[in-house]
Amino acid sequence: MENKAVQQKSQERIVRILSKDIEGGMKVYPGLTKIKGVSWALSNAACVLLQIPKTKKIGELTDGEIKKVGEFLKNPKVPEFIINRRKDPETGNNMHLTGVDLELKNEFDIKRLKKIRSYRGLRHTLGLPMRGQRTKANFRKNRRKGAGIQKKDAKPKRTDKGTTPTEKVKGGKK
Repeated sequence: MENKAVQQKSQERIVRILSKDIEGGMKVYPGLTKIKGVSWALSNAACVLLQIPKTKKIGELTDGEIKKVGEFLKNPKVPEFIINRRKDPETGNNMHLTGVDLELKNEFDIKRLKKIRSYRGLRHTLGLPMRGQRTKANFRKNRRKGAGIQKKDAKPKRTDKGTTPTEKVKGGKK
């Protein structure tokens, strides 16, 4: 009976890791991927290196474990291929970004590409795809719906004398 009460409490609990609220009922492995910038590979590495069972619910984590996870995700000691920002253009260092930092860096990178007038920057400016996709059918923004087909009138409109406009051109009724 007491075990069910503890499980119910852990599922109702919401845990905040790196300014992201995660439901307590989720397991640790998929729950960490809800944080922007944390991939499945990094989530797996965090579980293995911090010795947290992947099947444990996030609501059951202690405050110490939550702090450990947060510190690990800020500065992960993992192989280079798991990190999301290798050889940063400004510093040349490898770093891993999460949350708002990742969004800001992404925005600054796009602004830099636009400023130096690179191909990718121009494509961003025009709102077109950057990676070589076809543009004839897709990426057609701000087009009117059904611009190619116009509805036809069921009956031609009558003028005030009871004749259609085409009959007037031909010289009246026959």
